[in-house]
Amino acid sequence: MAPLPEYAIIVAGGSGSRMQHELPKQFIEVAGKPILMHTIERFYRYNPEVRLVVVLPQQQLDTWRGLCRKHSFRLFHMAVAGGTTRFASVKNGLDAVQGEALVAVHDGVRPFVETGTIKAAFEAAALHGSAVVAVSPKDSIRELTPDGSRAVPRDNYRMVQTPQCFRASILRQAYAQPEQAHFTDDASVVEQLGEKIVLVEGSYRNIKITTPEDLVLAEAFAREESA
Repeated sequence: MAPLPEYAIIVAGGSGSRMQHELPKQFIEVAGKPILMHTIERFYRYNPEVRLVVVLPQQQLDTWRGLCRKHSFRLFHMAVAGGTTRFASVKNGLDAVQGEALVAVHDGVRPFVETGTIKAAFEAAALHGSAVVAVSPKDSIRELTPDGSRAVPRDNYRMVQTPQCFRASILRQAYAQPEQAHFTDDASVVEQLGEKIVLVEGSYRNIKITTPEDLVLAEAFAREESA
């Protein structure tokens, strides 16, 4: 049987508020170009045939096109308008996926995802229907209780990252559900169907750039890679 086509829905709906920056965080430059361009390049590097769908707020689409011209960024992708929530944005991106496929949903501001991680996620999704990238917590964890808090065994927990990969048929069924408050990522939406979520080992370098401190780390990673 022929392998299923691969899509990546790259969700970039952020503002610059937590970054204390006037630009939306996905457009802030790291190593001379917007973060979002680095992210797209990672998926292209993994597989030049991957079908890239970039989801941005409607009011940012023209800005993005202008940045692509400015940086002569020519990697082919579809840019579609997102919704008012992440759930709505992924749903809009999913409309660009044709037929049965493997679909990775990835945060636009995780530009250091390794190609090996992307490959492992797609392979696990092909086998199991779902694959979610995660890492072990580095810090001790405490659970809040009515009386205060209590220590919990760190080995029982994982910190969830992206990409999160699924068969398109599963993802479509999941996003046909009404949005709920506990839907914080794609795994929580798919899990609501009763689907099992398979975890794939991620990397501590696969940071989500959301604060000024993250930006310092991102520049250091970019310098290290260019060296």
